[in-house]
Amino acid sequence: MTEKEAKTIEKFGKFVFENNVSNDFLVQIIELAGDFLNLQTISDYARSHGKTYNGVKKCRKIKKIFNVKFVIDNK
Repeated sequence: MTEKEAKTIEKFGKFVFENNVSNDFLVQIIELAGDFLNLQTISDYARSHGKTYNGVKKCRKIKKIFNVKFVIDNK
């Protein structure tokens, strides 16, 4: 993560803490980030790309978020 990115995360955290934002707002942020990352579960990614679960698991970037494994494919 770059220094600029780290500062932005810090500012965002401060904004959320100081402004008592709604859960709907936070969910929208998560959905927006998911769209930018093209975030899908391993099984959804495999199904949509005609691959096997194990093939995706071995050959794609997997990230565990909220205790769920996701494929990040933001080419």
